[in-house]
Order: sequence, then C-alpha cells, then structure tokens
Amino acid sequence: MFTGLVEELGEVRSVDPVGDGVRIRIAARTVVEDAEIGSSIAVNGCCLTVVELDPDGFAADAVPETLRRTALGALGPGAPVNLERSLAAGDRMGGHLVLGHVDATTTVRDVRANDDGSWWVVFDLPQSIAAYVVEKGSIAVDGVSLTVAALTDDTFAIALIPHTAAVTTLGRVQPGSVVQLEADCLAKHVERLLGPILARHQEPRA
Repeated sequence: MFTGLVEELGEVRSVDPVGDGVRIRIAARTVVEDAEIGSSIAVNGCCLTVVELDPDGFAADAVPETLRRTALGALGPGAPVNLERSLAAGDRMGGHLVLGHVDATTTVRDVRANDDGSWWVVFDLPQSIAAYVVEKGSIAVDGVSLTVAALTDDTFAIALIPHTAAVTTLGRVQPGSVVQLEADCLAKHVERLLGPILARHQEPRA
C-alpha cells in the first residue's frame, strides 16, 4: 500500500526480456536505503517486487499481466520513473490510499501553463474507471496522488503545482503522453458491496 507521494525520480537502466515478461533495472538511492529482496516499490504507480538490490538501484520483474495492464513495457533506458516505498505503519497519510494496482492507461489530451507556474493537464477518461472518478476526489496518475479538478463524460483535469511538476514525471508530459491510472480503491469496494443490494431492489416484484 502507498500514499501517492513520490519519494524520488529514478532512471531506468535497462529493460531485459525474462520469458514472457521483462526485468526492469532502475537507478535509485532513497527508496533502496532500507529495501530488501522482496520489498515493494511503486514504479510509476505500479507495485513491483524487488528481486535484485544494490546501493544505487534495484531490479524488479514485470510479468505478462503487468505489461498488459500498464505502460511499463514502453519504458526504455534513460526513462525517468516515479518511485515510492510501501507505506509503513505510523507514517503520515499525506496523499490517499494507493494500492499500486494500475486500473488503466490513458493519454494526455492537453497541457496548459498558468501564470503562477502551475499547469492545467487534461486526460482522456477511460470508461472502465469513469464511475469511480469524481470532481475533487483523488486519483493516482503515474503513482502521484492528485485531486480531480474538473470532470466531463470523457475527460478529467488536474491542476499541477510547480513542486509536483518539478519532482515527478508529470512535469514532462505532453499531449499524447501515456500515463497509468489507479482510481480510488474505496469507490470500487463500495460499488462491490452495494451491487447485490441494488440488484435486489431492481428485481421485478410478483
């Protein structure tokens, strides 16, 4: 479990085939300070398990299911990635609960600079998660906890402050960039719990 507060920008060293999946090697310092083999690290919001470790980086495997669900397969050497260690008991919850389970990928539709140095970024809204996205609610974009600032039937927008733009990959996105999304997990649980109840109420009565 994560909070969506990126700890550092790592850099992909290599992406090597391993069977039907890949092994991604990433240069990093902060997130490996207390990491062990088997530790969880979110890479652009996708929870990966450390399989190799050294003082200035780590390696993790992305299996075929992960490659189907995420944009990790498109990474190449030199690509920057958002990194976050898993949440420890007692840590401050500065973002929101992020599981590291990517729901969908999407495309940046528009990026506009504001006079105060912030950015207005518009994304296509995948219909598979549209029901879970609400204005002023939380969403993780490439692992960054963000607030939905505006919402339409097929887009959502976020107001990106200068600090977030500077310390995450989101400061480099352009129209056409592909990002990973994770919707608020609480909304998905509520839907699952209420589904059978609502279905019973909709059944025709004899």
